[in-house]
Amino acid sequence: MKPVERWVEEIAGETKPDRVVYCDGSEAENERFIKQALDDGTLSLLDQKQHPGCTLHRTHQNDVARTEHLTFISSKKQEDAGPTNNWMSPADARARVWPLFRGVMKGRTMYVVPYLLGPAGSPFCRIGVEVTDSLYVVANMRIMTRMGQAALDELGSREDFVPGIHSTGDLSPDRRFIMHFPEERSIWSVGSGYGGNVLLGKKCFALRIASAMGRDEGWLAEHMLILELTLPDGDVHYVAAAFPSACGKTNLAMMVSPLEHLGYKVRTVGDDIAWLRPGSDGRLWAVNPESGFFGVLPGTSAATNPNAVETFRKNAILTNVAVTPEGVPWWEGKDGARPPVLTDWKGSPWNGEGPAAHPNSRFTASARQCPSMSPRWEDPQGVPLSVIVFGGRRASVLPLVAQAFDWENGVFAGATIGSEMTVAAFGKVGTVRRDPMAMLPFCGYNMADYFGHWLRMKDRLSRPPLMFRANWFRRDADGRYLWPGFGQNIRALIWMVERFQGKAEARETPVGFVPAPKSLNLDGLDIRDDALETLLSVDHDAWRHETADIRLFFQKFGDRLPPELNRQLDETERRLDRSEGF
Repeated sequence: MKPVERWVEEIAGETKPDRVVYCDGSEAENERFIKQALDDGTLSLLDQKQHPGCTLHRTHQNDVARTEHLTFISSKKQEDAGPTNNWMSPADARARVWPLFRGVMKGRTMYVVPYLLGPAGSPFCRIGVEVTDSLYVVANMRIMTRMGQAALDELGSREDFVPGIHSTGDLSPDRRFIMHFPEERSIWSVGSGYGGNVLLGKKCFALRIASAMGRDEGWLAEHMLILELTLPDGDVHYVAAAFPSACGKTNLAMMVSPLEHLGYKVRTVGDDIAWLRPGSDGRLWAVNPESGFFGVLPGTSAATNPNAVETFRKNAILTNVAVTPEGVPWWEGKDGARPPVLTDWKGSPWNGEGPAAHPNSRFTASARQCPSMSPRWEDPQGVPLSVIVFGGRRASVLPLVAQAFDWENGVFAGATIGSEMTVAAFGKVGTVRRDPMAMLPFCGYNMADYFGHWLRMKDRLSRPPLMFRANWFRRDADGRYLWPGFGQNIRALIWMVERFQGKAEARETPVGFVPAPKSLNLDGLDIRDDALETLLSVDHDAWRHETADIRLFFQKFGDRLPPELNRQLDETERRLDRSEGF
């Protein structure tokens, strides 16, 4: 018996399913599972003329987002999980959580979902196996990963797979846990049906477990998009960018360049997760380990993200959207007028109060359906990075774009990014929280050690990418956005790449280099001089408050915080004290 079969048998012995089904990932199997999910109400058909092959799923009303307060890192020592993670000892997990799995699949089918993260045969490739009693999970994992027989063939008789156990349980928040065991390289999830908690190949493996793997093996697992930018002379550059959920990452990754007629082309490599590995050539190489998108729908339209709209037009799963009587999906921000009659995301007639679609409603669609995918998106060797961007949603403080002074200063920039909270996670919307590298909810070990891992990466790179801060969301005194965002963000990306080439001019500020006058390509863009000045300005008083808040944030890591970061903070404060008129 192969190790994976022995493990499945052990889990089945505990969970007591009526039957066990190994998924092969074939089209015939998928059609059979979709029909079964339609028959039992897990999925319902949407209008097949406008959205062929598309289905709707509604989660329980108490189960609509990642539950960070119920997500745990279960390391042997609490200090190895660190102060930004919830911790539960492995012994307590076995005593408190494991009993929830005993007999939980009685009367249900256990689906065995083998999958690959990263292209087959790639040095980036890793193997996972998820067992689940949810057809919704099976259908999504088929889209989001390279699932099925290909993964079993890759695994063979080896034991080096990441096992994940999921059951919807009874969907009670009192019996909901998402557990990660970084030392054992395993995952448990019970009591939820929401994608971010149950698609174990996504945040659970590809970030939390993979970040610990990367620490031990010398690479990085990051909450980053990857895009390809081609310049008019044909020079191709790759950009990785970290933004918290619902801060425009998918829109940026799938950008339609408004300057394509001038030769500035953007193509998509990935929209959410990047695995970064030093290459033998001294560059940092990146791969998208996923094969699909699990994107936010509200605000998505032909105006904001036409490539996404085309991607989920067919063969997609839409979660927690509203629908018309004809089965046409609708969400706030969709193109066209709001339909007069809607069934809301809860399945009730919408009365006009509150959102019709949940603010965190999602689409799951294959990357192969995205018209903007780069030909290199599945390159087994990955793509070499010229630029890394750390950003967030800030109404003030952060300039539109600022280049870090060096690698250490860039790690400091990433480690101190703050962003306004979004509906992708529980918390008060609009509250600013520190979200280092956009990894606060996803780092599988002590974040102070994670910062140290980033700092040490420079020793393995003779040709490192440049690092930048970015903020598309700065507002004026009346609350209006100063920057048009969306496709126009390419202008900031062009400046970043030109800095990498040593071409674009910059002006030094206490927090990095910002575009010098005339160095940011604004041709054809209607933006006032005073608005641009504000976008690129550094408010000294605001930054003194910012550095004070950063110091408080750093204090929670104690002596484990790398001294380089406190040194960078001190230097930032000294530059603020020395400078005037920036």
